[in-house]
Amino acid sequence: MASSPNIIFLISDQMQQKAVMDPRSLCQMPHLRLLQQDGITFERAHTVNPICSPARASLITGVLPHTHGMVDCTHTVPAYRAEFDDSLWTLPQAIKDQGYTLAYYGKWHIERSNDLGKFGFTDYETEVQIPKRDLTPVKRVVVKTPGYKDSTVAGVYREDSTVSEEHYIYDRAMGFMDQAGDQPFCVFISTYAPHDPYVIPEEIYDIYKGSIPDFPASMQDTFDDKPFIYNRLKQVWKDLSDEEILDILRCYYGYCSLVDVQIGRLTEYLKAKNLYDNTIIVFLSDHGDMVGGHGMFCKGVPAFDEVYRIPLVMKLPNQELCGQTRDVFADTCDILPTVLSLAGIPWKGGELHGQDLLDPNIPPKEFGYAEFHGQRYSYTQRVVWYQDMKYVFNTFDRDELYDLSKDPDELHNLIDDADYQQAKEQMAALMWRRVIETNDWSLRDAQYFMHRFAPVGPQRQSAGSDFNLYNKSF
Repeated sequence: MASSPNIIFLISDQMQQKAVMDPRSLCQMPHLRLLQQDGITFERAHTVNPICSPARASLITGVLPHTHGMVDCTHTVPAYRAEFDDSLWTLPQAIKDQGYTLAYYGKWHIERSNDLGKFGFTDYETEVQIPKRDLTPVKRVVVKTPGYKDSTVAGVYREDSTVSEEHYIYDRAMGFMDQAGDQPFCVFISTYAPHDPYVIPEEIYDIYKGSIPDFPASMQDTFDDKPFIYNRLKQVWKDLSDEEILDILRCYYGYCSLVDVQIGRLTEYLKAKNLYDNTIIVFLSDHGDMVGGHGMFCKGVPAFDEVYRIPLVMKLPNQELCGQTRDVFADTCDILPTVLSLAGIPWKGGELHGQDLLDPNIPPKEFGYAEFHGQRYSYTQRVVWYQDMKYVFNTFDRDELYDLSKDPDELHNLIDDADYQQAKEQMAALMWRRVIETNDWSLRDAQYFMHRFAPVGPQRQSAGSDFNLYNKSF
């Protein structure tokens, strides 16, 4: 068992793929670049859900939110509206079952018990236990909305990065590794950064202080052809000045860089301890952030790629396949089977919704898929990526269809374009295919007259609910 590879998951929160992966981005991530050189970068990786708890629960279960039950964030709705299915076998339990010692540090936010011991972790410190810090504000950008409390979206504090939560949890992880001895370990390091509010130490803000970040090309989107709720959400940010927007961008990039500093500390530690070569490192984000795209920040119902595309890098033992990029569809559910396969760990749970991304005998995924069940407000959506097309099924307003080869910024909704009607129906058919494959029965069985507004229907209904209420038939 001593030869088993160690496993480290580096989970960021709300890190936009374009901000940290695009070489034209102002964001400075030198240590992530080095990790990419030693690993494999998945260029078309998507989250399966654009908010925290559903995406994180899919990471450890390998199934979509409608199956694991955590369809909204733990702190936003009563348990009956989002409850994790404790009967599911999980990634940490599978790893623990093979003799690994497990630890978790940082943001959990997967289920409501906060008892990580039942998942196999012998040591952990999450948002519930991590001590709060007294910070000295230097500057803030505040969003004001009539009748709502004023909220800081970005800010700078006087203290250096060593007082940050990110520094603290990476320290805790390295301390755990020091005690692991010859036993293989698996450590999850989950930063709050760069989740809003984007609050960073002055020493990192100073790196970006004199820079002028480019405003996203989509910032002036008029939303004339988008769901109307998108336009309403954009109004939240309408009173920000250009200088405030620039400061928000600087703080967001700085928050990403704060994570990068910790990645550098960790890799230096692993190399000094002769652990690096025999360690699998998986770097990902649970989802992205608008970062000014379409005139918005944060995340939620707007189904743009700023939120759905995520960074995903895997460093294999002995840096095998180093420096490669894979232009294939990948998502949160694929991480579990891929990592277990790399470590030679069997899966004893039920059917997975992901697949091993590195098995040469498994064909690449034909299309990408995600689902959204709302956040406090119930906005049901399903999202499909196929070749260069993207389709969003919005149950609350008009659907969306984008040709990403011609319109990567998703400015022109083609849902009513006569030249794209066949593509629209094809994308909807792919949605139903995934719905049926994963037994998303609530959506599949929405056969009632007032539910029949997708471009095409699912063509089938489940045996489990195809009864006629009141036993009426005609």
